[in-house]
Amino acid sequence: RARSGLLLFMLVAASALLSPWLTPHAPLQPDYRARYAPASLEHPLGTDGQGLDVLGGLLYGARVSLVGGLGGVLIGALIGGAMGLVAGYRGGWVDRVVSILTDTLLAFPSLILLIAIVTVLDPTLMNVTFALGVMVVPSFARLVRANAMSFAGREFVTAARSLGAGELRIMFREVAPNIVQAVFAYSFMLVAVLIVAEASLSYLGLSIPRPEPTWGNMIAAGQSDFQRYPYLVGVPAVVLFLTVLSFNQLGEAAGRKWSPGAAKI
Repeated sequence: RARSGLLLFMLVAASALLSPWLTPHAPLQPDYRARYAPASLEHPLGTDGQGLDVLGGLLYGARVSLVGGLGGVLIGALIGGAMGLVAGYRGGWVDRVVSILTDTLLAFPSLILLIAIVTVLDPTLMNVTFALGVMVVPSFARLVRANAMSFAGREFVTAARSLGAGELRIMFREVAPNIVQAVFAYSFMLVAVLIVAEASLSYLGLSIPRPEPTWGNMIAAGQSDFQRYPYLVGVPAVVLFLTVLSFNQLGEAAGRKWSPGAAKI
């Protein structure tokens, strides 16, 4: 399962990186004379109602999904990880403040929180990625906090303190390296969640607007013609499913190897 997940991920990543060379048509240039064109050498997966090449939309949409998912996880891991590390190691009022912040964010339904952030900001890829990152900050904060609390009282931490090491050195040189594997394993699962979240925003028209393609807005654009042209919805939906499946498989494999508890959170 891990190998199949890795293979799917590499295929999607390669498609996103090589998208300008893999499709003969730029996805932002509609050809109204070729609306609903069937699959051909010129349009390998046909075109949609605007004459946009479906294959080009899939390849360029992979960029949005991967940047949004991976970038959002990186933002969430850096912010939430720092909060959880300090809270778990220091405890006391710092832990209480961080717990209140994370509980407050978790009190909002994830999709509602996303919609609120993207409504205030412009629907650009950077802003959408930032909103996705904010959504997973509490998850990373809780994961790192729990691990930091378990390591804060270990013998090697006590030994480092007795040798005169400062608090920051202990946190980042002694405690943090023992948490990295759990965070890394959990990140794969959250990338899958964020890819689905970005697709949901795009489907609702709250992410990057057409004609710039994302898998979510391709599904939304094709739903009115689903009965006559089911491939307009089916193709991006299958690609989205396979991409999410690949990250879930990688996350489960990494969780079993490095942090059995992280894969179940």
